Amino acid sequence: MLFLIDIWETVRGFISTGGDVLYIVFAVLAIMWFLMIERYWFLLIEFPKYRKELIARWDARPDTTSWYAHKIRDFWISEASEMLKARLLLIKTLVALCPLIGLFGTVTGMISVFDSMATSGTGNPRLMASGISMATIPTMAGMVAALSGVFFSSRIEARAKTEVEKLVDSLPHH
Repeated sequence: MLFLIDIWETVRGFISTGGDVLYIVFAVLAIMWFLMIERYWFLLIEFPKYRKELIARWDARPDTTSWYAHKIRDFWISEASEMLKARLLLIKTLVALCPLIGLFGTVTGMISVFDSMATSGTGNPRLMASGISMATIPTMAGMVAALSGVFFSSRIEARAKTEVEKLVDSLPHH
């Protein structure tokens, strides 16, 4: 239990040093990771069942060579592709948003530095240091959040593309 309290105190110290913008970065990061975990769940658990069902429906069809059968196959592939790529645009948007929120923290931190310089002059480095930490820590947090999102969203996108290609190969047409 003390271990968790120590972790909580470390996080609170980090957030108080970095400023309130870190709450926004953490909120965007949490939403992004929730969506990415949901996409992994769909890719690894739900989509294989759906693909198996589509293949069984295709194999059960007496006609797989007519123009009408080809259109049904194209529709099923298109529908599966849409399901696989769902929410990827939102995830990419959140990834792109993380550094921007970090830069917002930089601006607010620099405003704090200039405000402290305006009120107390340049003679108090302690006041300027807190503003500088409020300027740099959100930038770092935003970049780290974006990097984690870039890596995993790229993996999800590549996996979705591979699954579509597997589905196309699994539904033979003549």
